[in-house]
Amino acid sequence: MNATTRLHEFGQSLWLDNITRKMLDIGQIQRYIDDYCVTGLTSNPSIFDNAIATGDYNDSIRELEARGLSAEETFFDVAIDDLRRAADLFAKIHQRTDGVDGWVSLEVSPLLAYDTAKTVEAAKALHTHADRHNLFIKIPGTPEGLPAIEECIASGVPVNVTLLFHVDQYRAAAEAYLRGIERRVANGLNPAVGSVASLFISRWDSAVATSAPAELHNRLGLAIGNETYRAYVELMQSERFQRLANCGARMQRLLWASTKTKDPLAPDTLYVQGLAAPFTINTMPDTTLEAFFDHGKINASLERDGGGYLAELKKFTDAGIDVSELALRLQREGAGSFVDSWNSLLSKIDDQKKTLR
Repeated sequence: MNATTRLHEFGQSLWLDNITRKMLDIGQIQRYIDDYCVTGLTSNPSIFDNAIATGDYNDSIRELEARGLSAEETFFDVAIDDLRRAADLFAKIHQRTDGVDGWVSLEVSPLLAYDTAKTVEAAKALHTHADRHNLFIKIPGTPEGLPAIEECIASGVPVNVTLLFHVDQYRAAAEAYLRGIERRVANGLNPAVGSVASLFISRWDSAVATSAPAELHNRLGLAIGNETYRAYVELMQSERFQRLANCGARMQRLLWASTKTKDPLAPDTLYVQGLAAPFTINTMPDTTLEAFFDHGKINASLERDGGGYLAELKKFTDAGIDVSELALRLQREGAGSFVDSWNSLLSKIDDQKKTLR
């Protein structure tokens, strides 16, 4: 039995953090489903920025240019087309798991990260336009994004909460989700609205690579993951969620994002092996997926109490690293990075439109 199958049977969902039209056309995503036990897929502006640059979308861009669509409208048209195809590939998994798994994700414009009302408007419009039950709309867990998450969940729009870095940010996102579900219960609506909370891991270790002592390299991301996993388990066991579950609600699942190892000296499967836990998701680029398939191992599950994360985090505090402040910085930088990728993406589309004329 290969490593990805073992991890799947361990109880964790493996999602692919990548999508291109070529991957769909040549059957690569289907192969990952069949042979690697991949049960979902995520995307972001950086992924589509790289995909558009390949030229594989030129025919679509030419057609949409003739219809007078803007660069942003062109992007969402081609992205939704790809994600519909991907959603259809995962539809049987979605049906078999009664909506627990088999999801794909589409992000609202990163330019809306700090605009609640426009985020809600865009999320509802994109979900309606995509017309797939197993498609998440990604909304950042910024302070302005939290009320948008609540409103979208209350309206029945499935949400992938992105750009979470710290346990406090995770709890705030989970609270927004629960408030949305409670509103649906109060209004007599179906409370089973899908959602995941995406905690970014590897950027922690990149951020402290030059400031943390050598013996602490590549340990902060896993410590943050353990701390957040404990909060996740506590929330699942809480009376508040149990009351909602009794009404038919689903748990917002915890998703490990940014799990590609950045340090070339560290194991390439570091954040997959170190974050194995039932009823969680690990979304990874195809390079990390292939590496884990080839030589990954599952040593043990995360401990439900978070293991020794407090002692581990104290080592970073003693080294002069303010984890809470760093979390805020990482979220701001993450939002800024997505804006940069977004602007690059739209610029590429405009350039290609000019060339194709």
